[in-house]
Amino acid sequence: MDISKSESNINRHEFLRKIGFAGSALAAVYFAGHLQSCTNDRVNPAPTNLTLDLTSSENAALKTNGGYVIKDGVVIARSNTGAYIAATLTCSHEGKNQITYQTDHFYCTAHGAKYDNTGKGLNSEGKNGIAVYTTSLTGNILTVTA
Repeated sequence: MDISKSESNINRHEFLRKIGFAGSALAAVYFAGHLQSCTNDRVNPAPTNLTLDLTSSENAALKTNGGYVIKDGVVIARSNTGAYIAATLTCSHEGKNQITYQTDHFYCTAHGAKYDNTGKGLNSEGKNGIAVYTTSLTGNILTVTA
């Protein structure tokens, strides 16, 4: 196949047709490339009995108001009031496992969805809310349950 200079800038559809893809084969190849961007990260199950030792160095961020850690698909944070709060790592906007905590709210780094400390959406991306979990503190052990 001789491709002249004027044909070097063709779109994907034209390219696939030139190499012999047509009909349903063309559609399968074309849409396969788009499915990857539409898939969600794995949705994390709700915790049944997640515990954190607050004296452990891996949980040091929880000593400071606004700090957070991520463990077993859960974002555990210490709010500005000093209360311990926990929510799913999975964003309701597109199912990305990218929830973090920013000073006084949960935030998805994928598309900017924001959620208050009760899981209620604060913007259009977060309108569906996220799951929040119960926390309880006994001594230095913080327990998170669904």
